[in-house]
Amino acid sequence: MSGTFARRLVRAPGADRAVPAHEWQPSGTVLVTGGTGALGGHVARWLAGNGAQHLLLVSRRGLQAPGADELSAELTALGAEVTIAACDIADRDALSALLDGIPAEHPLTAVVHTAGDGSSALLDDCGLDDLAGVVRAKVAGAVNLDDLLGDRELDAFVLFSSNAGVWGSGGQGAYAAANAFLDALAERRKLEGRPALSVAWGAWAGSGMAADEAVAEQLRRRGVLEMSPALAVALLVQAVGEEAACLTVADVDWERFAPAFTSVRRSALISRIPEAARALEPAEGANGDASQDEDRAQQLRDRLAAAIPAEQRRILVELVREHVAAVLGHASTSSVEPTAAFSELGFDSLSAVRLRNQLNAATGQRLPATAVFDYPTTAALSDYLLTCLVDGEASPDSFVLAELDKLDPLIATASTDQSGSRRIEARLEALLARIRESRGGSALSGRAGGTDADTDPGLVLDQLDAATPDEILNFIDQQFGRS
Repeated sequence: MSGTFARRLVRAPGADRAVPAHEWQPSGTVLVTGGTGALGGHVARWLAGNGAQHLLLVSRRGLQAPGADELSAELTALGAEVTIAACDIADRDALSALLDGIPAEHPLTAVVHTAGDGSSALLDDCGLDDLAGVVRAKVAGAVNLDDLLGDRELDAFVLFSSNAGVWGSGGQGAYAAANAFLDALAERRKLEGRPALSVAWGAWAGSGMAADEAVAEQLRRRGVLEMSPALAVALLVQAVGEEAACLTVADVDWERFAPAFTSVRRSALISRIPEAARALEPAEGANGDASQDEDRAQQLRDRLAAAIPAEQRRILVELVREHVAAVLGHASTSSVEPTAAFSELGFDSLSAVRLRNQLNAATGQRLPATAVFDYPTTAALSDYLLTCLVDGEASPDSFVLAELDKLDPLIATASTDQSGSRRIEARLEALLARIRESRGGSALSGRAGGTDADTDPGLVLDQLDAATPDEILNFIDQQFGRS
């Protein structure tokens, strides 16, 4: 097979089935890593109540983990024999000894790997030790389980992955990579004919990272809603009964998630989810909305033109505060101090883009994607807007670029049939040709003679970037001749 391959999320074949294709009936010994944690505890309760005779719950602290004794008593009352062991599953020898100690009368029948480290940190801020710490529990533990269990017959080999490995998560590059590895490991095991399922989870209410209310609120703003643990476990059981190697399980508000996910650039990842596609369709009356934006931007410019300098700054500070509060979901601007850093207020890359887009519409400007990071407080961003709107006049090019920005979401929803695509391409190429003609020739015209491009590498790169394949080949012929 050849061509371009890219990931697409699609509905799981068994998503609408009331009963899974194969029902999971736990028996014997089931190993749960991270077993004394919130997620492991929810899984263990279901296992104990549904036939598992022996539960081996593993965590670094074992019985010293908070709530371990209470969990053991609860599971015992449900009818299971419970062993809680302290073991670093990233330590191959320690894990091997643990597995060897499982009694023959209760052989190991299933593994549920919930252990992990959800620490948040930008990759630029991570040292090797930080990166290793995040990756260690999930990746090293999964690799050791895979190697040590080999071809042992199991009813289930379940890996708890995360949405972070599917569509990313701000400030969690290392965590996302670790989870993506689990998905790949499950795919490999499945291809080898061994049981495997990696579940890329969304947020569990009161569990995992969503136990932090600030994190949960941030996820809700993105459109990732919390699932009740009871629902999540029921979905897990159904997923084990299906044939897929990897499944994404999440409660998503697509009306909120899809626009935020595609706000920086278009993505085909969610294009086959019907609710996501509908959320990205141009709203009825979109042209009217654009006209209203232009009217509001002009009213703002008129207000600024009639105001004294101190009043101009106050107007813009209030404007930015209003939009910051709206992006963060606050009912008022009272919590948005002009000198507070956006990062302290809870901004991430997605909310930064939303703020930039809202301010573009409100001011008629074309702010850079990094504006919120370059001017990291309300006061600093307001001063920058003051410079753009009052101290300097927008160039004609800025208005053209602003109009081009409006095309991007429209192209994302355009027809994908070949004839429609060709018509769109032809119109865009015609516009590009007019631009080239207006500046005196093709994108690579005048290369053979002495031009500024001969001595300006930056100009050469710009022109090469804008050139068609034919123009690049002609340029090579002119400069170096045919071989």
